[in-house]
Amino acid sequence: MQDKVELLKELQGIDQDLHRIQSSRKELGKERADLGANLDKVQAMVDSLTAEVEKLQAERKELTAALRQEEENVAKAESRLSAIKTQKEYVAVLKEIDTAKKLNKDLQDRIEAKDVEIDGLSSDRKEKEGELAALSEKISGRLDEIGSVLAGYDEEATGQTGQRDGLFGQLPVPLRKRYQLLFERRGGMAMVEARNGTCSGCNMQLPPQLFNSLYTIKEIQSCPHCGRLLFVLPLA
Repeated sequence: MQDKVELLKELQGIDQDLHRIQSSRKELGKERADLGANLDKVQAMVDSLTAEVEKLQAERKELTAALRQEEENVAKAESRLSAIKTQKEYVAVLKEIDTAKKLNKDLQDRIEAKDVEIDGLSSDRKEKEGELAALSEKISGRLDEIGSVLAGYDEEATGQTGQRDGLFGQLPVPLRKRYQLLFERRGGMAMVEARNGTCSGCNMQLPPQLFNSLYTIKEIQSCPHCGRLLFVLPLA
């Protein structure tokens, strides 16, 4: 029976290591996801600003084309003035020129307003691009660290799992089930030392007869209070 006690103690140590690895992997995975989310957030800002600048630039291009067309219309109308023979037609052409010039002024104002918007958004984009570059450099280093640590965990877990399976397979099926259930329910402490007549898992006093029987190791006993499997260190 002593061999099963030692086997359980070793098994529990391995399971605790595997649980630690799993918890650490989960934390690192969350950190990696958070870092990626932060980077994506800033990248989305840059993309949004880029799209807005491109939209404004396209609108400015259309306004510029419209202004150029109206300027050509004014030039054509002004060239016709010298050939006009009637006062009525002359007044009509002057009115046409005046209207076109007012439209040109409106187009110029709108183009200037677009330029102001484009300059402002371009400045914001440049700032965000700098922030993105700095964040990307910072995150890249940390992501490399996380990847290296996770790779180490994978290697460690692979070796531990193989050893654990070998030990677990040596236990009788009923004892496997008891151990597994207790490990899950008792926070990774399925087997604990009984010391000075007390269960070190729940700190409750054990019946004297039960405590004394642990030294004979005829069978693996459980704490009547918390259910954990018990063992004692050999007497000096």
